This record gives sequence, structure tokens and C-alpha cells, in this order.
Amino acid sequence: MLNVGKIEEGFVLDHIEAGKSLSLYHHLQLDKLDCTVAIIKNARSNKMGKKDILKVECDINMLNLDILAFIDHNITVNVIKDGEIVDKKELVLPKEIKNVIRCKNPRCITSIEQGLPHIFFLADEEKEIYRCKYCEEKYDSKK
Repeated sequence: MLNVGKIEEGFVLDHIEAGKSLSLYHHLQLDKLDCTVAIIKNARSNKMGKKDILKVECDINMLNLDILAFIDHNITVNVIKDGEIVDKKELVLPKEIKNVIRCKNPRCITSIEQGLPHIFFLADEEKEIYRCKYCEEKYDSKK
């Protein structure tokens, strides 16, 4: 049995789809922070079968909840203070995301203007569809 110690102050991202924790680590730019991070891959889960967990010992305000919600809004965010869970953050799909994904349309202005931010808006919340703000190209996570 693997035992990873508890953290005193920070957050725990639980119920991450198995194998996705490293991608989350980079998208949340945790590699750029000077804090302790534990990545637990393929942990046993009654609910999911297998899951990943990220334990991060730093201020919760360092976490971009919009990016996290865009990647997977089913992740559980536990806020830890003095070694105990003091809050659970509910993730909702962000109405707009900036510079997380790139527009694949070769005719989009973002392909020509290199300094332009890649902005996507939530076009259909039910189907979780995002579209480019400039050309309305649909983001396809399968590509």
C-alpha cells in the first residue's frame, strides 16, 4: 500500500481521470510554482475503478479553476488548511477560456496574428462545446 503524507495547507485534486494528472500538472503550470506537488497515478477508486490524484502544497489562489473546469469539471477540489479539508470547490464550465487551446482553423486571424490570444467561448453548455471567439470554429477535443 502506497502512503503519501497529508499536506498542511494547499489543495487536493481528486477524481482525475486515470492518466490525466501529468497533463493537468502542465496546463495548471504547477511546474512553474515553487511548491510541493505529489502526483498519484492509477490509484484504486470505488467510483471510477482507477483515478489520479494531485496534492499541491501552496495557496489555492494559485490554481486557475477555469482551466481545471475546462479540462474536467468532474474533478473534486478539496481545500486544505491545518491538515484538514475546510472547503470543497464546485467546478463549473467557464464561459470563456483564454490561451488554453488553440484554434485549428488555418483561416482564423489567430493563425496570422501570432500575438493574438486564443479565446474560446462556451457555445453549448449541455454538449460542452467551445467555439473560437474570432472565427467560431468548433473546438474538437478528439483532434
